[in-house]
Amino acid sequence: MTDNFNLGINYWPRRKAMYWWSHFDAAEVEADFALIRSLGLNVVRIFLLWDDFQPEPTRVEKTALANLVKVADLAQKHKLGLDVTFFTGHMSGPNWAPRWLIEDRQGFPSPYFGFVRQLMSQGKIVPDGNYRNMFNDPTAIGAERLLLKTIVRELKDHPAIFIWNLGNEPDLFAWPEDAAQGRAWVREMADLIKDIDPATPVTVGLHSDDLENDTGLRVHQVFAETDLAAMHAYPMYTPWARGPLDPDHVPFMTALTAHLAGKPALMEEFGGCTNLQGKPSETWEWTAYGLERTQFMASETEFAEYIRQVLPRLHHSGATGAMLWCFADYAEELWPLPPCHESRHERHFGLIRPDGTLKPHAQVIQQFAASHPKVKPIPAYAQFPGLTGDDFYGKKIYQNLETLYQQYLQRKG
Repeated sequence: MTDNFNLGINYWPRRKAMYWWSHFDAAEVEADFALIRSLGLNVVRIFLLWDDFQPEPTRVEKTALANLVKVADLAQKHKLGLDVTFFTGHMSGPNWAPRWLIEDRQGFPSPYFGFVRQLMSQGKIVPDGNYRNMFNDPTAIGAERLLLKTIVRELKDHPAIFIWNLGNEPDLFAWPEDAAQGRAWVREMADLIKDIDPATPVTVGLHSDDLENDTGLRVHQVFAETDLAAMHAYPMYTPWARGPLDPDHVPFMTALTAHLAGKPALMEEFGGCTNLQGKPSETWEWTAYGLERTQFMASETEFAEYIRQVLPRLHHSGATGAMLWCFADYAEELWPLPPCHESRHERHFGLIRPDGTLKPHAQVIQQFAASHPKVKPIPAYAQFPGLTGDDFYGKKIYQNLETLYQQYLQRKG
């Protein structure tokens, strides 16, 4: 790692979305990576859809592995580092489980999944599906070890590998039985990677819910077992934020993560969904997964202004980098498919539109990247004196994040 403030993007191809590993197109990836690099970004986060990479618990799919190597080669060609995320897992509404983990059982591995009510496997919806818990099921643990060993051994010396990542918001897929089990799982998986590749940092992609609830993945414990702290945050999903485009919310969540973890934090995922080109900001209403849904959709112009304000605030708060969600709006032919069919807002989170043209915030990011920012020390206003991780979770301080946020804003001035 360097002292550069890293700028990156979370990546799914606009014509493939979550189906890209099963319909892999190297030319499409190369064109996308060339565009990403032209905007001044240096990190791309990719997601290893678990079922595509491990269709059996005792076997890693050779074709998927070969395509991953091609992606790494293309990243190297375009001078991009890869944030490689394992065990995906939850993604954009549905949960995508490997076929061998599915089982008819009582209770969901994550309480959140009861609200999603959509399980995907082998590229199809599994009606009324359920699955075993990845944190404690013996078959799952064995499969996880195999997947990590196989991929890390294959790519440990590849110059494009920037970060190994143990999951994408894993509490949305499953909760450990308790915090001790969550920490032990992270320790085992991180140690396994470090035994093979001691040079590449390891992290886990936690998100706001792990700061707003006790999910069994406590920030101070999880990141005690990793090299990097990483957080995902969106004011448009946060009732106590000062609005859906509150520019201080994401820096605050990054600063709180860094304080609890005892190390600087990467804002690995932030951003927002935009309304159709030329449309003003408005709130969409529709039915998703059998429930009524409302979602703020920013105008492209207002969202660009939001990004213009957030980036320097993140930089000044001592964050190690910022990674936008996400690369592309999804092409209209994907809209009838999960996740786009139910999660309509997920169609419109991109840096580029469905036709491949750039949204206004692409230029904002490009201009910020051109300043070649370096990581700054964490300022006094972004620290939380006297607050320990044990108190934060043990005394349920996480239930009063709004109070901590107001104190942060007062210190910041």
